[in-house]
Amino acid sequence: MSEIKSICVYCGSGFGDDPVFAENAAALGRQMAERGINLVYGGGNVGLMGTVAKSVLDHGGYVTGIIPDFLKAREKLLDDVQETIIVADMHTRKRLMFERADAFVALPGGIGTLEELVEQMTWAQLGRHTKPILMLSTKDFWKPLLTLFAHMREQGFIRPGLELNYLVAEQVNDVIPMLQDFARRVGIVENADLIEAKF
Repeated sequence: MSEIKSICVYCGSGFGDDPVFAENAAALGRQMAERGINLVYGGGNVGLMGTVAKSVLDHGGYVTGIIPDFLKAREKLLDDVQETIIVADMHTRKRLMFERADAFVALPGGIGTLEELVEQMTWAQLGRHTKPILMLSTKDFWKPLLTLFAHMREQGFIRPGLELNYLVAEQVNDVIPMLQDFARRVGIVENADLIEAKF
């Protein structure tokens, strides 16, 4: 993979306590649409989730929403998206979001956002994928998690050979360039491995 065509965005179903969270969600959605990058997300119409999806749509982009049947009422299904996939459970939702995306971005959010982010990190750590994973750390939102990762390394639980591979952006304008750069670098390495395997 050397080109980002779709991004799965994980984020809160609330807005948080600072307007900058929603401003960045809207800015990311606009930038994705302007670059022709599709959004894959949880399908809801509330909070930062709804903000990023509506922004992609408002700027002519393509949105795929994937939502479990039991969440349709709680997260107020966004009807305007081009593609809505209703699934039976959270496991199916997360698997399809993974399959549909070339990269993952975590905006501020709660336990659900954290769980989805860490699951992708775990899969990457275990060698199941090489897709870029990025945290947009608006107002140092993800700093406590990064401190925990450092603590895990210091205590010997993130060992050499099992390093976490993730990106951290502080500015929304850096998100897509960082993802694209990572994807190109991984693509170069994968192509080199394929060439070497032929000889």
